[in-house]
Amino acid sequence: MPSFFNHGPTPMAFTRRSLLRNGLVMASAAASVPYFLERSAMAMAAPDGLSSTPGVPDERILVVVQMGGGNDGLNTVIPFGDGAYYKSRPQIAIPAARALVLDRQAGIGLHPSLTGFKGLYDAGLMSVVQGVGYPNPNRSHFKSMDIWHTADTTATGNGWLGRYFDAECCGVDLHGKATPEPMAGIAVGREAPLAMQGQLSKPIGFESADLFQWLGGGVERKLGPAYDEINRRGETGGVDPASTQSFLMRTAMDAQVSSDQIRKAVSAKPLSPYPGSDLARQLSMVSSMIRAGLKTRVYYVTLGGFDTHAGQGGENGRHAQLMQQVGSSIKAFYDDLKKQGNDTRVLTVSFSEFGRRVVQNASGGTDHGAAAPMFLFGPMVRPGVIGNHPSLTDLDAGDLKYGIDFRSVYAGVLEQWLKADSKKVLEGSYRAALVIKKA
Repeated sequence: MPSFFNHGPTPMAFTRRSLLRNGLVMASAAASVPYFLERSAMAMAAPDGLSSTPGVPDERILVVVQMGGGNDGLNTVIPFGDGAYYKSRPQIAIPAARALVLDRQAGIGLHPSLTGFKGLYDAGLMSVVQGVGYPNPNRSHFKSMDIWHTADTTATGNGWLGRYFDAECCGVDLHGKATPEPMAGIAVGREAPLAMQGQLSKPIGFESADLFQWLGGGVERKLGPAYDEINRRGETGGVDPASTQSFLMRTAMDAQVSSDQIRKAVSAKPLSPYPGSDLARQLSMVSSMIRAGLKTRVYYVTLGGFDTHAGQGGENGRHAQLMQQVGSSIKAFYDDLKKQGNDTRVLTVSFSEFGRRVVQNASGGTDHGAAAPMFLFGPMVRPGVIGNHPSLTDLDAGDLKYGIDFRSVYAGVLEQWLKADSKKVLEGSYRAALVIKKA
């Protein structure tokens, strides 16, 4: 049983498991069941729209795009003006003439498949943060990803976004107990990321909105009326808030509210076309949920496949295909948001758990490295290139040295966009990178 159900008197445990096993079936690969709240019943009757939690900028949304596997930053932001790049990568380097120039004087440009990024960059809607990493980098996918998700180099504790939800997106019930907003964080993908797991707050996670629904009546005919009875009795009141019955009622209500709102939202046709890729599908769903006005602060999507140890290719090949998918999907996302009139409300941040080594390997690929670029998108970002490109000759055991701690980027997003206390959320003091334009 997930730990986030372990609240209240222990006798509830069996009943909760029974409910989930027999009725509250969320056919989601993540199997993340929405947390119940005192305000669930009100949410069922409330019109669509944003919440008004005190101190939280309701109009602002963060979207996180995770590139899983360790994206090759050197073939993403290309130092075409540096001869060491071509010497280190004789088969997979991108010719200088093919790079999409960002700064000719600095000699850096984008992979030629990133035409979507270039369009956003030229429109002043993109920031490239160079040389992002952390001290004593870990080259394990799992460990490094946990470090990025927890914002802690020991890779312990709750997720940084989960701590944000706990600190900024919780209300207080009639008994003075903190109650998290059940839809504060939504992850689209096979599993809800550690980054969104808080002490109180847990994200909704699903791979397909069509499967994210109440299926109890289909599992067993008699469960349908029982479920309806739980909700009906919740409307009439008179139930002890500390009782097992209250828990079941509110769990059922939250599940129904969330699944109904999400499925209704993503059923709407986008206002702008999207390419036929998995990342584009995920971002199209996010855009539809934003358009529907869900009470969601952070959306999280993931694209894997960046572990290019062999056959990476230069202008063509697997990495080029990934670059094309990322660039075209995020460009389509912002085209759609602009047609909605929501583009100014949405900041997107993209990262990978580490970059790749400077020197290509014998298999025509690259091995696990360290520092790499991050990307931010939206009308609110400080456009252009932030930071210096790492040296290709002054290395850390063959890897690029970081110049900007990733937690400084997080701090910038938290303070300048989400208006949150970065010290509290990150559980440490990091100088916030200037990533958002001043108003």
